[in-house]
Formats: sequence, C-alpha cells, structure tokens
Amino acid sequence: MDIENLKKEVLLLEKELSSPGIFSNQEKFAEISRNHIEKTKLLDLYLTIENINIQIKDSEELLEVESDEEMKELLELELLELQSKLVVKNNELNDILHPKEEVPNEIIVELRAGAGGDEASLFVAEMFKGYSNFLQNNNAKINVISVSENNVGGFKEVIFEAKGREVYNLLRYESGVHRVQRIPKTEKAGRVHTSTITVAVLAVAKEVDNIEINPNDLKIDVFRSSGPGGQSVNTTDSAVRLTHFPSGIVISCQDEKSQLKNKDKAMKILKAKLLAKQKEDAAAEEAAKRKDQVGTGDRSEKIRTYNFPQDRITDHRIKQNFSNIEGVMLGDFSKILEAFYDYKTNNPDSNF
Repeated sequence: MDIENLKKEVLLLEKELSSPGIFSNQEKFAEISRNHIEKTKLLDLYLTIENINIQIKDSEELLEVESDEEMKELLELELLELQSKLVVKNNELNDILHPKEEVPNEIIVELRAGAGGDEASLFVAEMFKGYSNFLQNNNAKINVISVSENNVGGFKEVIFEAKGREVYNLLRYESGVHRVQRIPKTEKAGRVHTSTITVAVLAVAKEVDNIEINPNDLKIDVFRSSGPGGQSVNTTDSAVRLTHFPSGIVISCQDEKSQLKNKDKAMKILKAKLLAKQKEDAAAEEAAKRKDQVGTGDRSEKIRTYNFPQDRITDHRIKQNFSNIEGVMLGDFSKILEAFYDYKTNNPDSNF
C-alpha cells in the first residue's frame, strides 16, 4: 500500500470529522470515525515498520565497519532486537490486511441414513456415537436436538448440537456421503453389503442472529411426537415441523416435551441452514458447499469408505487409507483428520 496515499486518506477523514455539520448525522459520524481509527492504525503500523527497517539498515552498515568487538556485540544485540520487533509488527499488519476467519464455537450436525435400509440406520447410530465421543474428548458439550429411531436399534436421522472452543474446526470437513461396506448381522450368506449415510456440519456463527425470516414465508405444523416404529410417546401435540417456502427447507423437531422448545430448536437449525446457503451463494467457488458435499446419499457419491472386513478406511478426497475402524467408531478420528488438514495445508487450492 502507498503510504503517501494512506496519509492523504487519514487527513481527509480528519477534515470530515472536524466539519461543523458532521454531528447532525450520527450514523455517518460513527462510520467516518470507525474508518479513521482503522486507517490511522494502519498508517501507524506502516510508519513503524518503515522506521524499524531504516534502523536495521543503519545497524547493519555500522556493523560492517565497526572493528571494536564490544561495540560489534552491542550492535548485533540491537539488530536482533530490531528484527524481532519487525516480525511482530509485520504479523500485526498481516492480521489487519488478512483477518483470520472466526471459527464458530457451536455447530449443528445432521446424520441421515441413505442407501441400505436398516444397515444404513445402524451405521448412523455408530457414527453418532463416534462423533459424540470425539467431540466430548475435545471438551465439547453435546445436546441432541432431534432423533428418529427404528425397530433395529438404528437411527434414520439424528440431529445434535455441539458447543466448545472453535468446535467447528473439529468436524468442518466431515460433510458428505460416508459409505460403509460390511456383512450385516442378518445376512446368512455372508455377503458384503454397501450402505451410505449423509453427514452435514452446520456452523452456528454470530451471523445467525442476523438471519431474518418473514413469517409469511414459513408454515408451522404441530403433531404428536413418536418413538421407534411409530409408537406414540407423547399425548400432546409437542412436535414441530417448519417449512420455509423460499428455500424449500423442512425442519422437524420432536425431542423436547415442550412445543415451544421444539420450535426454538427447529428455528435454530433453519437459520443455520439459511446462513450456510447464504455463504454458498456468496462464495460459489469454495468447495465447502453443503449441498455439493452432502449430495443425494446415492452409493456413487462418497467422501469416505469404511470397509469393515478389511479394516480399511479410505478418504477418497486425499486418496489415503487408514486402519483401526473399531477405534474410529469409538471416537478416534484424530489420525484421519490430521492427515486431511495436512493435505489441505499443502494443497490450499484443493476443491474441498
């Protein structure tokens, strides 16, 4: 950035702030003041860095011609101190010019059975247990929002929230189709079956509070919640279903006994989904689009395959295999996620 142009910008903003009529428009005054503070901080950093560089150059020149060993030692110490200051100031400047993404401390995770019937639902239950253990081992708190069980002990769908410091980073790349290959307990011939589940990880960022939903765009239905196999577990209409017409998103929540609590949870999920959609539309080139990641649940769409007979987990995005499926199902995702993050670090332009 041109320091002279930045100086001119700061002077112009100071002139605007000193104009007689500026206080009559508080909104404009606040905007100019904020801009002035930001530009002044940036200018001060540039000037400080420029001054440190001059001092470093002077010290280096003196060091080249200095013959006294004691003075040379002092100059070397001074040079090291200046170089250290320069690193700190350059980092500050980089943080301003390239602010780091704020990592949400809350996520909503959806697991749904895809192809494979009962076997898919059983895998949903196993993955839910694995993710729950993994998150709790990383000091996150888990709260189930909604669950739909079946008669074989599996989950057709489970939605839960997790809260913890930068929890989004733990599962942010888990969205997509997960394929499982194994012999079902009910398979008498011993054949390996292939099933799939879909995983969606939604960030509950601060922007969620800014999502406005027009009541006219929303249909709210209430019904009685049910347990496994449709068995009624509530005698009142406490379950809630929200249908958002513009997006086509439908959210059902029946985990709480209170209709109001179920509605609040459903609204939270809806807002998180709408926020995710907004970000997708604003940055279509990014590979973390939720719809592209999740897909339809068809067997051909997958980000990872869990092959139980061969104790092999394959992440198809980074083309790497892992063992210890039993440990992963208990929550030991660390090796897989570390390998994935290493790949992302070395391949920042990768399409996911």
